[in-house]
Amino acid sequence: MADPRFNIARIYLKDLSFESPKAPEIFDKGFQPKLGLDMDVEHRPLQDNLHEVVLKLTVTVKNEEDVAFVAEIQQAGAFVAENIEDGQLDRILNAVCPNILYPYAREAIDSLALKGTFPAPMLAPINFDAWYDQKLAAAETH
Repeated sequence: MADPRFNIARIYLKDLSFESPKAPEIFDKGFQPKLGLDMDVEHRPLQDNLHEVVLKLTVTVKNEEDVAFVAEIQQAGAFVAENIEDGQLDRILNAVCPNILYPYAREAIDSLALKGTFPAPMLAPINFDAWYDQKLAAAETH
């Protein structure tokens, strides 16, 4: 069997949105942000050995009970994966690729917040391997 090969063909922004439903009144209060993060990963084959992976993040920042802003991003990439076993390929598409995409999504979210005149949320690093393992374990119990 030929040697396994994995590389990035392209990283791109697929979708991006920002809303601040309580602006400008939200700026009249002190700001004690509470951050919520929802995350998902989708992938699909594009052609032989080429896969699209989409990291979807929804960041909701509240000040007390008011939503200060919601930022949604779909950060995507096209990845070449050749001569890789199915089990390994699934881990690559659900853990390795999102790990590559996350810094791009994180920077875009910070930039959006700053443009909305909010402090950058500075999302914490995510252990996508552990996240993937949790998804597998949850799927096995259902």
